[in-house]
Formats: sequence, C-alpha cells, structure tokens
Amino acid sequence: MTDVPGLDRTGLSTWLAREHPELASGPESPLTAEVIAGGRSNLTYRIDGAALPLVLRRPPLGHVLSSAHDMRREHRVISALGTSDVPVPATVDVVDDTERCEVTGTTFFVMERVEGEVLSRPEQNSGFTAAGLYRLGITLAQTLADLHTVDPRTVGLADFGRPDGYLARQLTTWRRQYDASRSRDLPALDELQERLATHVPDSGRTGIVHGDYRLDNALVSGTPDRPTIAAVLDWEMATLGDPLVDLGLLGLYWDIRSLSAGAVAASAVVPDVGYPTFDELVDAYAARTGTTPPDLWWYRAFAAYKLAVILEGIHYRYRAGETVGDGFDTIGDLVAPLAADGLARAAARPRST
Repeated sequence: MTDVPGLDRTGLSTWLAREHPELASGPESPLTAEVIAGGRSNLTYRIDGAALPLVLRRPPLGHVLSSAHDMRREHRVISALGTSDVPVPATVDVVDDTERCEVTGTTFFVMERVEGEVLSRPEQNSGFTAAGLYRLGITLAQTLADLHTVDPRTVGLADFGRPDGYLARQLTTWRRQYDASRSRDLPALDELQERLATHVPDSGRTGIVHGDYRLDNALVSGTPDRPTIAAVLDWEMATLGDPLVDLGLLGLYWDIRSLSAGAVAASAVVPDVGYPTFDELVDAYAARTGTTPPDLWWYRAFAAYKLAVILEGIHYRYRAGETVGDGFDTIGDLVAPLAADGLARAAARPRST
C-alpha cells in the first residue's frame, strides 16, 4: 500500500530495480518519498534512497485522461532541451502505469533532482545580496532568451505544436473558459477581450513556449553574490508558438505586487531589494536574442486577461460551493484590477498597431 498520496514506494522500488538497476536502492537504504508540490497541477515527489536523488512527476489525483498526454509532453520537452543551453533536469524514464498500477496507476516520469531553491516569498531574498538579486533577474531573462533561440527542429520538437494561428487559438481557448464561468457583469474584462481580438499581432517568429515562465518556476542555486538558474521547471504547458507570450507573462508576474492580485500570485520580486525592473529584463532578453526590444503591449494585456479569466473561474466555482479552503471569497475582487491593467496597456499601445 502507498503511504504517500498517489505514490506506492514499494512499487517504485520494484520498478526501479527492474528497469533501472543502476539507480536502485539496496535493502539497507529503502526509498523515501515526499510530496514537494501538488494540488490541481501535476504532483511532484522528492525521492531519496536511490543511487541518485530523484524527482517523480504524475498527474493530479483524480486526473483526467488528457493528463497522461501532458506527462509525455513534459518529459519529451525536458529530454529534448537536455542538449541545449537551457538548464533542465536530466530525465530518466516515462512510464504508462495505468494497467500495471505498480507505482502511481497513471502515466508518470522520473528525472534526476537538481538542488536549488524556489524563490516565491520576499523573506527568501535575505539570502542574497542586492547585486546578486539583480544578476538573478537578468539571468532569468537571458535563460528565457536561450529557450526562445532553440531551433525546435534541431532538438526533435518540430512537431511539438501548431505555431500557425497560435495567438488566435489562445484567445479562443480563454474566451471559451470565460464564457463557461460567467456569473456577473464584467464590462472591463469584456472590453479587454474585444481589444485583444481586434489587435492580434502578426507573430514575428516561432519558438518553444514554456507557457508559465516566472521566477518561482525555476530552481536557484549559487552564492549570495552570484545566484544562478539551476533548472527551469514545470513544462506541462509547453508548446510551439509566439515566444513573446512567455515574456508578457513574465512581465505580469514580475510586477504582480503592483496590483492587488499579488495576494493570489505570491512573488519574491519586491521593490528596493535589488531586482532589476522589467524593462531591464526586456533589454537583457533582446540583447541575448540579438533583436530590438519588442513592443509588448498586446502580450502584457493578454497575460492580464488570461489570469483574470482563471481567477473568475475560481470565483465562479466558489459561488457554486465547489471550492475547499480559505481565501476563495476574495479572489473575485482581483479580476477587475487585472482587467484594468490590461486595458491600460491596450490604451498605451502605439497607434499604428
């Protein structure tokens, strides 16, 4: 029986000994497992006791069948990027365990564990100097640039997504999500949705899109003066598309504390401790890619719209009595500031676009 939600340690030991004996633990060192992230997203487990420290990823409890596809996609993109300059964990294997039900009863994958810290709270900044935090922000932008300059064909990801029409499909997807969550009038969000649809940019280039790129989806290691990005995590939303979507989302979360939405999206990025401004991140990104700094109004506005729709969905489920836990009662209050932020960016767009 499993003593960790969603994972059978005995089954994992048996599977590891059979399929990867070079990593198997001996009887004197049984495997231990600990959930280090989980919930509605994919669950992540820290595995100790094997020849190398490992991490196992599986779909959330009560997963739907499409989650198995997500596991294979996440494993595939991490494996492919292992030959690039983008820091990712080394993968071990991906397994369909739905019939055998030996380890998780789902598709899961295993990778080597990268040591580092996820920075998600302001108090964690005390471990770094101001110069170190500035360097970390610039490195985060440069790492994103490195991802976006990877040619998908050279790493075996030419068929990883459908880049043509990517932005239009994104809008259609999130419009559908919004329509499914309507329970009140939100004129600002409706207006933002229409402005985005009217001014969809022509994507200048195609690249690998992470889908949720932000500081707290990376592992940080190094010294207080010279922290670095040890690994980029959480690739479950990766695809091929317009890379500037990642940059727009990074901007939203980088400045999230300027909105009341900071209560939902906790962030270590706070003023006056050393972090660069987002404009400086954009300049570093452009310098790394050898391009001019892009106009991001649409991408910043879309990021605000997307998060607003997500939060409105949570508000809808809260009003229907479908949420468990504290804090859901105020989430609906955060939709309007996000819509206002998106509209402000749309209003400031160059008149030629």
